[in-house]
Amino acid sequence: MNILAIECTHAALSVAVKKDGAVTELKSADWWKAAEALVPLIAEVMAQSNLRNQELDCITVSSGPGSFTSLRIGMSVAKGMAYGLGIPLIPVPTMPAMASSYPGGAGMVMAVIQARKGEYYYAAYIPEELSSGVWHDEVLRGSAPEVAVAAQGCAVVGRQLDELVPLLAGCSAAEYAEADFFSAGALFPAVERLCKTADVAGLDNVVPDYRQMFIPNTGRE
Repeated sequence: MNILAIECTHAALSVAVKKDGAVTELKSADWWKAAEALVPLIAEVMAQSNLRNQELDCITVSSGPGSFTSLRIGMSVAKGMAYGLGIPLIPVPTMPAMASSYPGGAGMVMAVIQARKGEYYYAAYIPEELSSGVWHDEVLRGSAPEVAVAAQGCAVVGRQLDELVPLLAGCSAAEYAEADFFSAGALFPAVERLCKTADVAGLDNVVPDYRQMFIPNTGRE
């Protein structure tokens, strides 16, 4: 199976191709320029994989939560390609995918993504969930102190959580890992399971998981 994966939810941009079991992945530092950088990055990873768009069996995208703008761009590009090629688009929830990609330990893992200044999305997963790939959908939202309290006993993974990290240092048995290990390639285990029930007819129902509303001229809700 040939799969294209896209991950640009927050503070990073990456695309990956899995062709006959071999993975080719490219990352870009221009996360804030996803609108300009994403399509050329896809073209480059496809070229490096010696794969034509028409040879793709499905596309997967990290569906959020995350940056409103980046989620919209990533989903729009993925959806446009899927429509054009007539293949399924499979959204993979960002929080459990990030937690599942954590390489250290076998205990509880909490994924954290900044919602807006001073607020975070967070969700904790037990080892059995992470190994099975069958995840719960409970994503909470709270302040840095609230996340720090909830994180006790967990390994916390996230990106650029500068306000939160010092608070975690004061929590018993909580440790923090910058989620450099989470990228487009981390979506493949989930999409290979989900693709069995994917349907091209379901493309209209694939939407970003914003978890909050964006109100023009006023900012986020």
